[in-house]
Amino acid sequence: MPTWSLCMIVKDEEAVLERCLNSAAALADEIVIVDTGSSDATKEIAGRFTDRIYDFPWKDDFAAARNFSFSLAEGEYVMWLDADDVLPEDSLRLLLAKKASLSGDVDVIMLPYETAFDETGKAVFSCERERIIRNCGQCVWTGAVHEAIVPFGRILRLPAPIRHEKRGEGDRDRNLRIYERLLKENRRLDARQQYYYGRELYFHEKYAKAEAVLERFLKEPDAWIVNRMEAVRLLAYCRYRQGRDQEAFETLLSGLGLGAPQPELCCDLGKHFLDREQYGAAAFWYQAALAWSRSEAAGWTETDGGFAQLDCRGFLPCIQLCVCYDRMGDHKRAEAYNERAGSYRPLSPYFLQNRRYFAHLRDAGSMAGD
Repeated sequence: MPTWSLCMIVKDEEAVLERCLNSAAALADEIVIVDTGSSDATKEIAGRFTDRIYDFPWKDDFAAARNFSFSLAEGEYVMWLDADDVLPEDSLRLLLAKKASLSGDVDVIMLPYETAFDETGKAVFSCERERIIRNCGQCVWTGAVHEAIVPFGRILRLPAPIRHEKRGEGDRDRNLRIYERLLKENRRLDARQQYYYGRELYFHEKYAKAEAVLERFLKEPDAWIVNRMEAVRLLAYCRYRQGRDQEAFETLLSGLGLGAPQPELCCDLGKHFLDREQYGAAAFWYQAALAWSRSEAAGWTETDGGFAQLDCRGFLPCIQLCVCYDRMGDHKRAEAYNERAGSYRPLSPYFLQNRRYFAHLRDAGSMAGD
């Protein structure tokens, strides 16, 4: 059975580190903790799990810190976690079984990374990350922020999600600050970093600047297709926010040229028409999102590694189809879609409010019949 090293970079993580290590320690033959300047009890907590604790001066460069942590690994494979990650018990069991039977030719194990959750704790946002990597010369992080190891060799995908259960707000300006420092130092951003820089600008409501960065990114010949698909949607949002709705809509349509439309794009197109009270056209695109989801359930997928807004694969198109058909006067079909939305998120306030609305319609109809 191959040996696995768990490598982590941490700073002031006393609130979450023990939770993380308790969830994953059973997988690791060794645990390597690299501290980048904690002033709380982080090191003391880490010491309950390992004596391999090292200091690394923070340089506003996540790849540098992760590469240092990986350089200390002695295992045949290296796994990474952030301190506010949690490995659920089902995922732990699956990974323990896979570790025991892992063939020697696997280079990278990709796992789902769940980062947002609904009212019941069910994931509504997920992406795929290179989580366990063969300890070799290609096991190298790049990118000062939103760092990554480009997957290589034989890749194994497992349905063993890791949950990012963040506590507190953190420093929401950190990533943008790092990118702007790099640019001030005349450091070139590769295609992937341009995409993430554009995202940061968008989320900081710097729409004109984000638009320019995303336009440049989409011209990069080596941009990953999943990032292209997401960048088209972000570029459209920038244009909507600046009041250029027709241009934004045309940007969304350009995403159809990148391959089979993902449910997120279908939902964006549906929203465009719903916002303009063109309910039939909106329903077409929300139906398309549901059709994609049925294909995915049958095993078809095209965007391994991209962001997945999981509500777009069921709940959101159903709740919006409820609205579309209600506005078109087909209350029976509208209610059916609301009930279907409830099968995805039974505690959603939107679903529950709609259920009360349809109950009121039925009561009013009964009274009118009397």
